[in-house]
Amino acid sequence: MTTDVICEGDDLLLFLDSKRTFLIKVRKDESFHTHKGYIRFNDVIGRTYGGRVKSSLDVDFVLFKPTLSDYQKKMRHATQVIYSKDTALIVNYSNIGPGSRIVEAGTGSGVLTSALAHYVRPTGKVYSYEARKEFLEKARKNIERTGLMDFIELKEGDVTQCIDEENVDAVILDLATPWLVVPLADQALTVGGTFISFSPTIEQTVKTTTALMENEFVNVVTVECILRRIKVKEGQTRPETLMIGHTGYITRARKTGKRG
Repeated sequence: MTTDVICEGDDLLLFLDSKRTFLIKVRKDESFHTHKGYIRFNDVIGRTYGGRVKSSLDVDFVLFKPTLSDYQKKMRHATQVIYSKDTALIVNYSNIGPGSRIVEAGTGSGVLTSALAHYVRPTGKVYSYEARKEFLEKARKNIERTGLMDFIELKEGDVTQCIDEENVDAVILDLATPWLVVPLADQALTVGGTFISFSPTIEQTVKTTTALMENEFVNVVTVECILRRIKVKEGQTRPETLMIGHTGYITRARKTGKRG
């Protein structure tokens, strides 16, 4: 059961401004120190999320309940992570929802893994493969803080060699050689299920598309998602000087019943 009241042991996002936020755990009789002064947790416990608290230097902080995006931004990254703009498109293209079963690889830092789990709960499952044990352990720590571990099974293994699951709704890949997984994904997916691959280079994308066509997947589409932020201020509104340009290509396809 969720509550709007901040309790001891809760996670809390202290919001100073759009560039400075602090994800912390509330502990009785302790304080959190910032360059804008310290905040006593005893002054926070019992307040409602969305309210404000003043630091010892009389600076206002907003008390927010952390979102999944907040947790993801604070995750320790063992590998390059998928940006939210690409994650959102992957979720939409995969057609997943509560109850969906997904095979994902590789786990990396667990950013995409946690996003997928967020959408398949409370009855779905993400089976996430990672060949490197040290990455799995880091991902586990990251994911446990989000509270989504019950909907994820972390598996040490090479997804290019074996997929244990059958009749899954989607296979979602973020690894160097996704084309090697296509035949195994074909076996693991239910008819009508979705294959999605995220690749930073066009050479990877071409090889993956070729493998999908050879295995009789249909509706094979590749897109690139580019997001540009706008600086909004009266008389000065314009695109921001810096932007995230190319991050990767997203290839989507669907499994069909085989020709007789």
